[in-house]
Amino acid sequence: MDAHIDPDRAQFEAFKALPRDTPLNMINLVRFREAAAYPEGHALAGKGLSGAEAYGNYGEGSAPVLAKVGGSILWRGAFETMLIGPAEEAWDACFIARYPNAGAFLAMVTDPDYQVAVVHRQAAVETSRLIRCGEATGGAAFG
Repeated sequence: MDAHIDPDRAQFEAFKALPRDTPLNMINLVRFREAAAYPEGHALAGKGLSGAEAYGNYGEGSAPVLAKVGGSILWRGAFETMLIGPAEEAWDACFIARYPNAGAFLAMVTDPDYQVAVVHRQAAVETSRLIRCGEATGGAAFG
């Protein structure tokens, strides 16, 4: 089973093919590993951190980079139940990150400080979903 921790080449190419000059929101759904899985040789490998603790390290290291590119956390919520969808999908972290444009997101993920921080995310995450959404007009009705 694919763990859905990092995008594969086709997913990343599809992201890059979309407009780069419009604001975007990234829906993040994350399930943590029980125990963090740092790569062999990493300073935190074998230190007994939980996935949640490792994800906290990711947040601490990535937040300044998110701010530097003009991004922010637009919304954060606590998962309660799956009303429609696979019952086995439960999430430890649910949030929407907003970026001024796709270039800002790409600048973030290629930033050297982010590259250091993302190791914590990879150690922390059992599975995740990252869904790019563009802007749409609001209204009183669904659809």
